[in-house]
Amino acid sequence: MTITEPDLSVFTTLESEVRSYCRGWPTVFDRARGSHLHDEDGHTYLDFFSGAGSLNYGHNNPVLKRALLDYLERDGITHALDMSTTAKRAFLETFRDVVLRPRDLDYKVMFPGPTGTNAVESALKLARKVKGRESIISFTNAFHGMSLGSLAVTGNAFKRAGAGIPLVHGTPMPFDDYLDGRTPDFIWFERLLEDAGSGLNKPAATIVETVQGEGGVNVARPEWLRGLADLCRRHDMLLIVDDIQMGCGRTGPFFSFEEAGIVPDIVTVSKSISGYGLPMALTLFRPELDIWEPGEHNGTFRGHNPAFVTAAAALDTYWADGQMEKQTLGRGEQTEAALREITAEHASAGASYRGRGLVWGLTFDDPGRAARVCRRAFELGLLLETSGPESEVVKLLPALTITPEELDEGLRVLERAVRETA
Repeated sequence: MTITEPDLSVFTTLESEVRSYCRGWPTVFDRARGSHLHDEDGHTYLDFFSGAGSLNYGHNNPVLKRALLDYLERDGITHALDMSTTAKRAFLETFRDVVLRPRDLDYKVMFPGPTGTNAVESALKLARKVKGRESIISFTNAFHGMSLGSLAVTGNAFKRAGAGIPLVHGTPMPFDDYLDGRTPDFIWFERLLEDAGSGLNKPAATIVETVQGEGGVNVARPEWLRGLADLCRRHDMLLIVDDIQMGCGRTGPFFSFEEAGIVPDIVTVSKSISGYGLPMALTLFRPELDIWEPGEHNGTFRGHNPAFVTAAAALDTYWADGQMEKQTLGRGEQTEAALREITAEHASAGASYRGRGLVWGLTFDDPGRAARVCRRAFELGLLLETSGPESEVVKLLPALTITPEELDEGLRVLERAVRETA
């Protein structure tokens, strides 16, 4: 595919240097539908990025778009802070009936503000308020957001350094297999909790991702997650699962923790909860934890009603009959089979893969290889991003609605990009 030089002048001269994704994909996008984006020069790209997990149902999903347009055309409420609206009521009833009740989950629903990091901030604040303690346990290579509280429980040194001040009241522990299986699970964590001389302040909560997306697609085993839940119970700590990127069906089930059979005390949800890429976030928690005073955690845009409309439509369309989970697991098997062939062909380069559902990571002995693969994939018309502390992982995050043919096409492009960067 021939890439002409796009006009990026206004972006390079006026927009802040903080921009990042556009540097890896130097074109100007104009339209998108399903799993394809089109730039202003007419080039088409297959999307294995999905808005960093915000577009699980693809771009401009026609069912969700129709619901949104109908709502806007009748002058439905757009902005309402936390006032009661028909759109919010419809979402809450649908979320209760389609997601919570079938899974026997008794959670209160909080709208903390429209971003994932806001959901995490509210979860941390609530855990500290409930337990009367400040310390939070997080895990190596975790990513929980870019605001100060979220950064304090994030592992990435580059992102933490951006805070500009000390990040306190968070203590990292080894994630599953961080020590390459050389020590029993939680032996260090539990020893610190039990030893009065360890120097560890008694934590209010532990926050964990079941699959660390930004951290390098590190997949926690179900038995490790069950062990963590048991540890939290025995030591009077709340368990917070950050399901912002891995929730809404990314790993197969609606919540990524379902496979492990655990029930977290608090769950954070964002990214694909609106279904349409509209800002929206939820913090879910057991009813007895709901000790907030009115207005104690608020935000101007927590009542983003267009997002409630598309969220309810997404749940009704994709989660009422149980088929989405089966489809995602099937697409995951298709992806894994292709990655197995790629890694076998490039075994001499130390190629390996890992993942669940429709989130996968591909790595090589050379940590710079991932960036070269993603760059070549872009030239061939495929959008991929890197992840991991050294950007050493090629991360696959296609839409859950991608067709088998589109998925196969993208995997063939990936295979070619890997071969051509050998």
